[in-house]
Amino acid sequence: MNRNDWSGVIPAITTPFLEDLELDLDFFAEHARWMIAAGCRGIVTPGSLGEGSVLAFDEKRALWRAMVRAIAPGAHPIAAIASASTKEAVELARAARADGCTGLMVLPPYVYRGTWRETKAHFAAVIAATPLACMLYNNPIAYGTDVLPEQAAELAREHANLHAIKESSTDVRRITALRAVLGERLAILVGVDDLLVEGVAAGAEGWIAGLVNAFPEESVRLFELARAGRRAEAELLYRWFLPLLRMDTTFDFVQLIKLVQAAAGRTGRGGAVVRPPRMHPTGAYRAEVEAAIASALAVRPARAGAAR
Repeated sequence: MNRNDWSGVIPAITTPFLEDLELDLDFFAEHARWMIAAGCRGIVTPGSLGEGSVLAFDEKRALWRAMVRAIAPGAHPIAAIASASTKEAVELARAARADGCTGLMVLPPYVYRGTWRETKAHFAAVIAATPLACMLYNNPIAYGTDVLPEQAAELAREHANLHAIKESSTDVRRITALRAVLGERLAILVGVDDLLVEGVAAGAEGWIAGLVNAFPEESVRLFELARAGRRAEAELLYRWFLPLLRMDTTFDFVQLIKLVQAAAGRTGRGGAVVRPPRMHPTGAYRAEVEAAIASALAVRPARAGAAR
């Protein structure tokens, strides 16, 4: 991958489980191919949406190998690198390359919220451990670590293979600030679903997407309309999509997106299974979520491919 490959719609794919909580690799591969066929440029696994924090080292490698077999060489298999330990994160980065991934999405350390000196050293160790193209993941809400534009620029100056940043601060002004400091050095990708149109208008070149797991055609269409500046058409599709896209920004976004997938008919043999400690909502909240999903499906626009 090069700097320009970090663009377009790149799903953060969900991880399908069987009823016994083991990986459903067959559906995983088919699901990845399905999203690539809809126009997505690559796949990231296993990020936050992919429940990476509850996967063992070997399970992550199994996902990477399955992804590479399913989508390469026509699309980009991207490994999410996340660990509480810098040592393990480096080992994961090297394993991802050995398994055939072409890019890395590098997360800050789990649990420990350190100083910038510590956080920078963690990022630097992972990026320096591989020649693969890397994307920095900034999500201060989820991880408590906010990589400021000037700090991203420090890493970009020191690591030629750092090509992009996934910006998930939920503040569209951050995209403008990043561009002011970085120029065109890094590609900027929107990292939260309900900021897509605003983020592209501010200068984002790509979208690490979540609800794409249920609606890839609509996701690709929305991104393309936003990038082309076709505001009226984008707003129409965005208005329909937003109640679902907002499910990407809640604490239980994994469960909710898997419920959307299930309603759209996109689950494997285990259905919408999540791994503990995650549990699906119940009661009035579950009914509210299901009503919102059903309402969106009832007025789903004409399929994106047919609308072009």
